[in-house]
Amino acid sequence: MIRVSGTTGVFTERSARRWLAQLHDQVGCAGLVAAAAVPGLAAVVDQHAAAVRDATTIGLESTAMIAGLALLAGYAHGVLTHARAHGWRPPADDLTSWERADWTSLRLVAVCALAPTRHLPPPQLPPWGPSVDGSRA
Repeated sequence: MIRVSGTTGVFTERSARRWLAQLHDQVGCAGLVAAAAVPGLAAVVDQHAAAVRDATTIGLESTAMIAGLALLAGYAHGVLTHARAHGWRPPADDLTSWERADWTSLRLVAVCALAPTRHLPPPQLPPWGPSVDGSRA
């Protein structure tokens, strides 16, 4: 993952983590459970994940100012915003609904599969107050 230094980068990454965690709660959890249970669905999610990985990395090698999670969150936010503008709603939590899941639902589940926000340590904020050398942080 590309790391961003400075306060702006920490808040960008923190915001991305929070947004991706919400996406996981709303779509990813049910979709990943379904992918594990419905034959063939995991392969479709894997194909979407490969496409998302390409869309958020190819040609962006020099964008060290943008954290990897921020790119992933931005991509998913764009997909979700467009889909909602056209009336999209996530499938119900039952497996039958996920067997017929649409492109948007599968793409968002793939984003959740790529962003295991539950397993990553939170970013560390710089300390408040004087630093070791006596200067203010």
